[in-house]
Amino acid sequence: MKHRVAIVGAGVSGLTCGGVFAERGHGTTIFSREIGQQTTSAVAAALWFPYDVEPADKAIPWALETFRTLTDLARDPSSGVSMIELRQFSRTEEIEIPDWAVPLGARRLSAVATALCRRADGSYDERLDTARRLQNFRNGFSLRVPLMDTTIYLDYLANRFLKANGQTTENICFEKLEDVDPKYNLVINCAGIGARELVHDAALQPHRGQVAIVPRIKDLPCAVVCDEAPLMYAIPRRNDCVFGGTNDLSDDLAVDSATTARIVAECSRTLEIEKPNVLMERVGLRPFRKSGVRLERARLNDGRTVVHNYGHGGAGFTLSWGCAAEVIALATSAGASG
Repeated sequence: MKHRVAIVGAGVSGLTCGGVFAERGHGTTIFSREIGQQTTSAVAAALWFPYDVEPADKAIPWALETFRTLTDLARDPSSGVSMIELRQFSRTEEIEIPDWAVPLGARRLSAVATALCRRADGSYDERLDTARRLQNFRNGFSLRVPLMDTTIYLDYLANRFLKANGQTTENICFEKLEDVDPKYNLVINCAGIGARELVHDAALQPHRGQVAIVPRIKDLPCAVVCDEAPLMYAIPRRNDCVFGGTNDLSDDLAVDSATTARIVAECSRTLEIEKPNVLMERVGLRPFRKSGVRLERARLNDGRTVVHNYGHGGAGFTLSWGCAAEVIALATSAGASG
């Protein structure tokens, strides 16, 4: 049975679900106040990693399924997906390699030990020079992961959706899901932090993330991340580099210049570079849900089927394809039609 599908929300979750439904022949429309580059998803560093999300027993399988899909997409340069070495560091503690990362080829790193290896003439090659810069970390691990350049990838998803005859309706904000036109017998809720008001979910918390976009950093071939306070990450993309960041409980979307200065100073200090010019400052609200990602089928008050898919925290991109696969399985299983 083919459905008429309304997807609420046009961030990475909404766009991914939209593509999955449209490419399977369902008449699909995405409804949102903003789309693509205007959404919270556009602010994300979009490095594959299950960050700031619960529960692990569900999130990790979704993440691994997404990893496989993104690895395939990385073969297509037009997708904006590439594979990059992630170096996850700790300043103070012994960092453990997660169990799920071992089969993916994760290996332990010691920045200090690596920095002691140099050419016979005493100089550094690019890899070793990068390691020398990172001596202020105690240890860490390395893992090759997908990186989604949001300036390309979100447009790729949107264009793929439209190519499959999907439609978008922008500048719309529903007060409740029942406000979706009754001609759509299936509603997919990908509203992110907007689900707080849309379905009155008090478990959702806005985890505020601020980033600075700077020019590409010479001789930075890998992504550098440290989750300890102060949170810092430097993510090199095709045409620029994302410096971050913050993870504060706040719904303030205004850029704070002092925070930008701190982010740039910490990243520059860590990488041992001159402070770069800031090309852009962005703020987004990660939709963290204290009780875990909500991915479940339910009924609206008017009897239609709804599948909720929100609360991905800082792992929206990382879980996107795995969650979309479960959404369509729930939506199209026996007894799901409204």
